[in-house]
Amino acid sequence: MKDFSDHSREQNLGKAIQSAQSRSDRSRRRRRSPSIISGILVTFIATVGSGTAAFQFGLPWWMQAGDHNHLYESDIGSLRYQVHLPPQHNGTTQLPVIMAIHGCGMTGYGWNSMKSTTQFNSLADREGFIVVYPTQRMFRSAINCWNSADPREQHRYSGEPALLAGVARQVVEQYNADPAQVHVAGASSGAGTAVILAATYPDVFATVTSIAGGEYGLNQVNPDDPDSTPPDYTARQAWSQMGDRARQVPLLVIQGEEDAVVPPLVATRLVAHWIAVGDFVDDGLLNDSLNLVEKTTTVPSEQGRHSYTHTTITALGGTSFIESYLVQDMGHVWPGPAGDGIYIDRAGPDASAITWNFAKRHPKS
Repeated sequence: MKDFSDHSREQNLGKAIQSAQSRSDRSRRRRRSPSIISGILVTFIATVGSGTAAFQFGLPWWMQAGDHNHLYESDIGSLRYQVHLPPQHNGTTQLPVIMAIHGCGMTGYGWNSMKSTTQFNSLADREGFIVVYPTQRMFRSAINCWNSADPREQHRYSGEPALLAGVARQVVEQYNADPAQVHVAGASSGAGTAVILAATYPDVFATVTSIAGGEYGLNQVNPDDPDSTPPDYTARQAWSQMGDRARQVPLLVIQGEEDAVVPPLVATRLVAHWIAVGDFVDDGLLNDSLNLVEKTTTVPSEQGRHSYTHTTITALGGTSFIESYLVQDMGHVWPGPAGDGIYIDRAGPDASAITWNFAKRHPKS
């Protein structure tokens, strides 16, 4: 089992590049005609180009029934994504939407994809919701991370948040989806981006799910001295980003207790951060005005499954505002018995089912 940050392939790639450079140095000593060199270059570019395309966007036979590839374009840029339509889609009934944002070293629907990792398609076919898999552009990140730690990618009307919100709106319009039930879930860097979307576009996304992710503005937190930047400091910034669209966006957090990349403290901070965001939304003050009730249950390990604790933070109305899962013996991965990919842990709870069950209970009011 590997995690979202495994870079062994990069090291192998680096050795391959060094080897290629060595061969290239030797080849320079030989004289070749311009036409031969030109032909080799064209072949090389074509091979690399097709390989890159297959990595990012998959191959035709990877498509499943109900899959449709799209390109979103705006003044800000462009983004490719795949939509999965369940059999229940008929163009008239407005179905919910889940946007699933991949982590580093992954794609939306190509190689090592969020599509195969989550197996959302099978769940969507049973439950009747639309799935959207955006895929990062390699020119934005060499290892296909979303740039959630970049302050330039943390604002409305700019960068990745604007592109992803644009994709969500395009899907709602094109497939007559339910605008009150558009949800976003992310893994690792995609989880950070999902939280940013909840802060910058609370009018678009009904709920947010973070798996191995952190708070808005996490890049401002010193890992050696996290207490120097309390969660309510970044919470005020997230609330400010919401503007006059501010609302208490329900949050689901799933975290591995053995995650060495995004340690459990980051998830603990995210929950405290989001409580503070909700407090600011309530009356503009950090004064514990929400009167939240917290309940924690523990599910023991059985039949090779990881034990986990499930915490529900509920508002006075009885609707859960925040839910979190802390999974024992799990690292920086997507948990679930049906996952197919590099960054999965089949002994963990079914994150995809948990995400959908949380989302369908929280339509945007």
